[in-house]
Amino acid sequence: GFVVGHAGLYQALAMFAVAYFIIGMTVLSVCAIATNGALDAGGAYYMISRALGPEFGGSIGIMFFLANVCGSALYVLGLVEAVVDSFGIPPGQKAGTGVHVLPQSYWYELLYGTVLLALCLLVCLVGASIYAKATFLIFLIVAGVLGTILISFFATRPIGVPIRLPHFNGSETENGSFTGFSLATLRDNLGGGYGVDYTTGQMMSFSSVFAVMFNGCTGIMAGSNMSGDLKRPSYSIPRGTISAVLFTYLVYNLLAFLMCATCNRTLLQKDYGFLRDISIFPPLVTVGIYAATLSAAMSNLIGASRILYALARDDLFGRALTLAKKTSASGNPVMAVILSWLVVQLVLFSGKLNTIAGVVTTFFLLVYATVNLACLALEWASAPNFRPTFRYFTWHTCLLGIAGCCVMMFLISPVSASASLGFLLLLLLALHYLSPSSTWGYISQALIFHQVRKYLLMLDVRKDHVKFWRPQMLLMVQNPRGSARLIDFVNDLKKSGLYVLGHVELQDLDMLPSDPLQPQQDSWLSLVDKLNVKAFVSLTLAPSVRHGVRQLLFTSGLGGMRPNTLVLGFYDDAAPQDGLARHPAFTSTREEVPLGFPPLRAPTAPKLLSAREYVGIVADALKMLRNVLLARQLESLDKAWELRRAASPPPAIHVWPVNLLRPDSARYADTCSLFLLQMACVLNMARAWRRARLRLFLCVEAGAMPRAQEEKLRQLLKDLRIQAQIQLVPWDAVTRLHWQTRRGPPGGPAPAGAEEEEEEGAVNFPANTTQVSDEYVCAANKLILEQSPAPAVRFLYLPRPPADTSLYPLYLHQLELLTRGLGPTVLVHGVSAVTSTQL
Repeated sequence: GFVVGHAGLYQALAMFAVAYFIIGMTVLSVCAIATNGALDAGGAYYMISRALGPEFGGSIGIMFFLANVCGSALYVLGLVEAVVDSFGIPPGQKAGTGVHVLPQSYWYELLYGTVLLALCLLVCLVGASIYAKATFLIFLIVAGVLGTILISFFATRPIGVPIRLPHFNGSETENGSFTGFSLATLRDNLGGGYGVDYTTGQMMSFSSVFAVMFNGCTGIMAGSNMSGDLKRPSYSIPRGTISAVLFTYLVYNLLAFLMCATCNRTLLQKDYGFLRDISIFPPLVTVGIYAATLSAAMSNLIGASRILYALARDDLFGRALTLAKKTSASGNPVMAVILSWLVVQLVLFSGKLNTIAGVVTTFFLLVYATVNLACLALEWASAPNFRPTFRYFTWHTCLLGIAGCCVMMFLISPVSASASLGFLLLLLLALHYLSPSSTWGYISQALIFHQVRKYLLMLDVRKDHVKFWRPQMLLMVQNPRGSARLIDFVNDLKKSGLYVLGHVELQDLDMLPSDPLQPQQDSWLSLVDKLNVKAFVSLTLAPSVRHGVRQLLFTSGLGGMRPNTLVLGFYDDAAPQDGLARHPAFTSTREEVPLGFPPLRAPTAPKLLSAREYVGIVADALKMLRNVLLARQLESLDKAWELRRAASPPPAIHVWPVNLLRPDSARYADTCSLFLLQMACVLNMARAWRRARLRLFLCVEAGAMPRAQEEKLRQLLKDLRIQAQIQLVPWDAVTRLHWQTRRGPPGGPAPAGAEEEEEEGAVNFPANTTQVSDEYVCAANKLILEQSPAPAVRFLYLPRPPADTSLYPLYLHQLELLTRGLGPTVLVHGVSAVTSTQL
């Protein structure tokens, strides 16, 4: 009567259609989730939490608990309103007459609500079985009352109904009328005629009427909320929910039409209890109203208690809900019922039914939207295990349900909708950071997998362009205990590219009962989490380290995301240090180093690979057109101290883009030098290294027009948009040693083979290690050391290994001499063009 009196028949039918469209879409989602596996206590909360994870589940669980609590209070207040209408002393009278004996005031109505709520509490405390019997009895009563009402519309003769309304100086009386079936009455009631709600004094509108009406449709979750108490929830929930929705939709539409055809607008707007006046047996209508509202109040109270119990049992809120876990001997969560009752009692202080209707509707709509979202996510994830026996849904129905819920939320009350979403967001963030991890499975992982696979297929390596090149690192780690700071450093070098931690286990799978790498995987992943690096882990078994690195270079990555740069620690005789125990990630939190990693190799123990094999790995990578970085003494780099010290000047990154082991063919603009510049620039772009300054060293000889060389290099840096300070370094004394070794002056006849030039991408490497002496290399090392102040890290040019494998030990020896005592140093060799001067 309230709905059709204010909105008219057309708008009332539209409201029912919209409400039941939203509800229908949500019911399809509920049925799909309910038939996809075993359900436990908690209903919608259980479905959402197991589908979307603990953050969404916990936050929506709280929202759904509050929705049921407010809904229970709403129905209790509705029942109080009905009781006062029937038995309340009319306004303006001091004493009651006949059955009108109940005083009316805010405090009296609060008292009546408290008594009625206590009755609901008693039923819920006894348990689900007595509740089920009580609700079935109420169902029979309501069905009987509905039958008599439908008969009354046909059997009752036209009558006038005097309506006494409160007024500022007492009360006034208006006359409503029951006309019987009349075309004129129907025509008058077709359009809207919004007036003032006599219980609150507020002007009604489409949204406010819809908010009140929608609360009559929120019972679709009543069966779901009892999922823990049903024998076969996956069987009962779909059948019960769908039949209930269809039944109530037909009844509401039929009642709306009958009321509009028989009752004038005054009666509908000014007397919400008019059905008593036109009934063939008025007391039965009163019983029906009491039974329906009492049933709804009990349903919401027991639903709220089951949700609270499920939340407490899942430990999402820690000790805050410990009390709600306690159950009776029969398994009834009595403490959850009592806590829910207390919260409903607090909501009763709001006083009027229509005051909280908007908030309740918003909460329910938000929960329904999330149920649809859970079903949509499961459908879109295309997980093989999502195969519900209920098949009458698609992702379109889920999407329509979400859209309908969101639109109606903001139409009903923009303020309530915004506040509810804000509260939901706060709960999401709190649970994300504070709740323990669960073993329910996260739909986000399935969705991410689905999307990543799709985008990886779209990532076409044939469309790669140098403008969008980025380093994609494969860092080989023998034992993380000795490589913690190197792992951290390479994380700064990756520039949003792929980063893979590779490890080779020297074992033969034929001789083992099972894969030994699987138990290690968790330790490596925990390490990645703890060091806070954005890296993947790739472990392999191989008969030798060189074979293992080849495997990883061939197989790491997927599609267009494959490592293009190999990073190795330097091969020297330094004793390994356990940097993991001293890493800030562990020292600051007093946590133990993750178990699963063996202790470091003793200084006297033999190494896992020889010098020849190590250089062979570098040569293999270059043959496979991978860039190579060799990192020496990176474990001595205290990045936090270097980059946060207040001393001036700021920390520096020294860059030597010349091949110091081939002074006779030194060039600054070859592919390798440009790659070295790019890597130094990428490091400088990392957030932690932005305070550092790039210093570029230009080695010049007497009479070689150094200013012209400097200007040319400065123009190159400008074209590449690299900000660096250029420093000229005379190195005549160093190169003189080189020419003396070769027995030829600069510009004089060179010995045979000296004219060999390194070709980019060549497979047959020149034997350049035979062309420099240890004395020259030591002099070059001294030249580097003399450039002060000492930098945070140095980047040096890494020459290609010689073609003659017998010279590998000599090549490694000269690299060791060149970098001895330099501190953190990265030797770089690039084989791919990585810089661009074009838009």
